[in-house]
Amino acid sequence: MATYTTKSGDMWDSIAYEQLGSTSHTGLLISANMEYKDIYIFSSGVVLTLPEIPQNFNSLLPPWKRKG
Repeated sequence: MATYTTKSGDMWDSIAYEQLGSTSHTGLLISANMEYKDIYIFSSGVVLTLPEIPQNFNSLLPPWKRKG
């Protein structure tokens, strides 16, 4: 299982973009780390679990957010 250790100032959407490739994965990232769900801006040193992205993830998005 992949993990990411936060840097001071990291936010959920920036972590999702940098580590998972899209801010669309922010919800999946939060769901995989529910113990930190109330944190908006991270301090350094928090170890987060990076979720697996389902292959059909794109089909779960509304049409205007789908890639390709």
